[in-house]
Amino acid sequence: MEQRIGSGSQPLEGAGFDPAFIPGLTSPASVAPKGAKKEDAAEEADAEETALDDADEPGTEAADDVEDVDEEDVDDEDADDVDGDAEDAEDEAPVDGPVFEAADRRARIVADHKGVRLTLDDQECEFRWDEIGAVETESPRFGKRYTVTVHTPDRRWYPIEIEATARARFKDWDEQLDAVLDAYFEEAGAE
Repeated sequence: MEQRIGSGSQPLEGAGFDPAFIPGLTSPASVAPKGAKKEDAAEEADAEETALDDADEPGTEAADDVEDVDEEDVDDEDADDVDGDAEDAEDEAPVDGPVFEAADRRARIVADHKGVRLTLDDQECEFRWDEIGAVETESPRFGKRYTVTVHTPDRRWYPIEIEATARARFKDWDEQLDAVLDAYFEEAGAE
């Protein structure tokens, strides 16, 4: 008897799996460089056309005009980067208030004025206080794994386990997390 290895079904094709299957359903891709605005792309195209027209005339320096336009674009992008860095610095500014942080070799949980951030190996998730329905903690009767579970209003939950160096850490972590929840979670619920 012959047996085939692998899947016997063919992959499905069509509009249900690929919207680009129907012509005109999706818009064509833009040719503009990544990060460029539509206005910048139009100005750049006009500058290139002008440079080509000027290149036909003897005695003009069209290449210098194109270089000037490119330098202006670079300066604008640098200014945007500086603005973005300033906003990040404001987010990272220290805030007076309680902060809970617990970590082991694989997992980490941080709860502060922004919300709750869970990290396990290379996976991360972040919850703002308005996205959280409840935060539950559990410490086992035996063992040193402290479990924190974040519940969302749409009935989903996200548990993370932190291995403590000693069982005495559980009480400290509970007190720190309660202080953070009292300070920030109640404020989000009142709003």
